Amino acid sequence: MAVTETLNEGLKRAYQLIITAQELEEKVTEKLTEAQPEIEMKGFRKGKVPLPLLKKQFGQRLLGEAMQESIDAAMNAHFAESGDRPAMQPEVKMTNEDWKEGDDVHVEMSYEKLPEIPEVDFSELTLERMVVKAGDAEIDEALASLAQNAQNFEDRKKGSKAKDGDQVVLDFVGRVDGEEFEGGAAEDFPLVLGSGQFIPGFEEQLVGVKAGDEKDVTVTFPADYGAAELAGKEAVFACTVKAVKAPAAAAVDDDLAKRYGAEDLAQLKAQVAESLEAEYQGAARAVMKRALLDKLDALASFDLPPSLVEAEASQIAHQLWHEEHPEEHGHDHGEIEVTDEHKTLAERRVKLGLLLAEVGQKANIEVTDAEMTQAIMNQARQYPGQERAFFDFVNQNEQMRQQIQAPIFEDKVVDHIVEQASVTEKEVSKEDLEKAVEALDED
Repeated sequence: MAVTETLNEGLKRAYQLIITAQELEEKVTEKLTEAQPEIEMKGFRKGKVPLPLLKKQFGQRLLGEAMQESIDAAMNAHFAESGDRPAMQPEVKMTNEDWKEGDDVHVEMSYEKLPEIPEVDFSELTLERMVVKAGDAEIDEALASLAQNAQNFEDRKKGSKAKDGDQVVLDFVGRVDGEEFEGGAAEDFPLVLGSGQFIPGFEEQLVGVKAGDEKDVTVTFPADYGAAELAGKEAVFACTVKAVKAPAAAAVDDDLAKRYGAEDLAQLKAQVAESLEAEYQGAARAVMKRALLDKLDALASFDLPPSLVEAEASQIAHQLWHEEHPEEHGHDHGEIEVTDEHKTLAERRVKLGLLLAEVGQKANIEVTDAEMTQAIMNQARQYPGQERAFFDFVNQNEQMRQQIQAPIFEDKVVDHIVEQASVTEKEVSKEDLEKAVEALDED
């Protein structure tokens, strides 16, 4: 097979491959010879069908297969010999469109190669890690929030009207067209008004009721209600109010601590402080990571494959357009303009992506099966009751797996670089850290 370079410009490469008719013939013969022992044909014993007859019977069918295998082999040999790594799938096309059996095959292969990534001495990098200690005020605020979430409800003064946020204890019986329906009745049911626990319109009609009141609540089931026999139907609920209770935050004491699994209040405070500082550490890491990426962007300089930049710029433009038009869920909109700002951001992302990928490869950094499983499980929790279905979907969808794997890999590479850099710690206030995090979104 002859391979001739036809383009060598920047990262762009193009080659002409010529597969001779003799090579194809030999490939077809090789395939038939390999299969011959297993072939049966009327008039011949198994494995004794002559090659010329096999070629006449199956040659045409095998010719395309032989052609594709020859092209693939030539491409693999070229990349192994040249060391080139294509940025995207190479474009391969047959140039002698009037080809007929017995002719040589002329193929053009073109691609953009990945650039050589320069070495960066990470030991020369200086980074600052912000450190925030959980203060008494933050701990007390978190404890107050826990107490609010663990609130109790206490009876309001006799004759008090129920307000939004109150708990109403009631008996009710629901009827559609005068007939009771399954699941439409309960006794001593504690309902927090405004919680959205019942169908729209139900809780609002109970605002203002008093203990001892009887009230008919009329609502219409949503058209997409789970029980098809009730969907879109009007229902009347006969309600008897037995108590109206006001919310009361739990006291911040040992009893509250025990409700959250701690032995006493001191231990709960320690757990809250640890949780807060872990949250601060995550935010501080995001700030330091951005600073690191900014430094790497300024330090590293190499040619970028135009096709990768164009694809990334288009994706950025598309994503930002949908963020500005949240009402548009489909992709049947008009063409989205790619601006210079999109291209600049794309160049940064492509550069850093290639650099981090190179660092990770040289350091043999990999995402383990355990890390992937944990990440998938974390995302699956967003779909209560459908965790198994989500897990199976991800495992069967390679693109989805890559989307989950990419940020894990990036964070591991960033940690690898940070370990080599000179990092100083600076204790700051919670407000200073919040400002630094807000600045990340503004960039």
